[in-house]
Amino acid sequence: MSFKQPEPRFEVVIIRFAGEIGIKAAWTRKLYERRLIRNIKAVLKHYAIPYEALTRRFGRLYLRTSEAQSASKRLAKVFGVSSISPALETTSRLNDIVNCSVQVASSRLKKESSFAARCRRVGKHPFTSQDVCREVGRRILEAYPSLNLRVDLTRPEVTLGVEVREDKAFIFTDIIKGEGGLPVGTQPRLVCLLKGDVDSTIACWLTMKRGCQVVLVHFDNNKFVGRSNLDSVLSSAQALWEWVIGFPAKLKVVSHSQNLVEIVEKCPRDLTNLLCKRLMLRITERIADVEGAEGIVTGETLGDNNNRTPHGFRVEDEAVKNYPIYRPLLGLDKPEIGQLAHKLGIQEIVVPTMNKPKAVSRKQKHVAPAKLEDIKNFEQKLNTDEKIEASITTLKTLNYLSTTPAERPFRE
Repeated sequence: MSFKQPEPRFEVVIIRFAGEIGIKAAWTRKLYERRLIRNIKAVLKHYAIPYEALTRRFGRLYLRTSEAQSASKRLAKVFGVSSISPALETTSRLNDIVNCSVQVASSRLKKESSFAARCRRVGKHPFTSQDVCREVGRRILEAYPSLNLRVDLTRPEVTLGVEVREDKAFIFTDIIKGEGGLPVGTQPRLVCLLKGDVDSTIACWLTMKRGCQVVLVHFDNNKFVGRSNLDSVLSSAQALWEWVIGFPAKLKVVSHSQNLVEIVEKCPRDLTNLLCKRLMLRITERIADVEGAEGIVTGETLGDNNNRTPHGFRVEDEAVKNYPIYRPLLGLDKPEIGQLAHKLGIQEIVVPTMNKPKAVSRKQKHVAPAKLEDIKNFEQKLNTDEKIEASITTLKTLNYLSTTPAERPFRE
């Protein structure tokens, strides 16, 4: 049985900075906060959410809007935000705080509910935080005796939050958790390889979370996997762009089918993966040059196959001369990656099986993929430099046009 009271009309959103921003030096913190404000305004503009003001206080932003609930849901996906609360604003007078708290609590309380009040204050006031909590609790119990409410300071069913800032106070009951991290745009740009699978998508997301603007690059093997592979990549890209609204939403696609045909035909099968990956990285290096990036990101993890070892990674990385290669998933296991995928809503993405061309039958000894000199010898036979130039000419940039997946959101 609920105590029926009208839902209070929240017109302020409390936006709390990620804790990492607060420990930066003063000039760095100011820079990060300005970037975060720009990113927040981009989200509000994208979703056509009206607002009257966005005020910065130490450790907080206060957004005044008539659509506080909708804004809170959208802004929870902005990196650099630790949490968000739709709130009711009042003055810092104790009586006003208590009256407003009773109003907000009434919409959440049920018969025999347990509740607690929590108060934070900044500034000088003729009362303490404990005074506020005691008075709010007492008035709520007096206002609704028929509900048989009880105070529980350990595990309350309803928690009433009160933030007092100088001459203003904000009352709320919900705390929407953000993802934290750093505001996107505060760190250098990186190029991310996107396959359309869970691992590469999560690697890109973690890179964004650390404040990096990303350039997404996909190597298209459509002759072997069909159009559905590109569809998976586009779905992944769309899921990622919801976290970086306001930044250029582009996917660079390189045709890679012919390269794979020649590698399989001319080289031992046990070297195919390393040769293919080294060629992709060298092509990506050229894209990084054009994009002004500072590094390359892949979604590789340890132990998935014989080449995904520290030694195999060293052989791959040697192909790139000018950029570091980052592997954000190196310290995560499959369940942890799955949890992140569930958060992004991409746990069902499946990359189609690649139907590689059959290798030319030949009798030869086993070639150890870990031997860099063997890899380089085969790269000379493949004339890798020409393949890089030819691949760059196939580069296409697809632009994001729609927020509705069914409307084919990308086109050249």
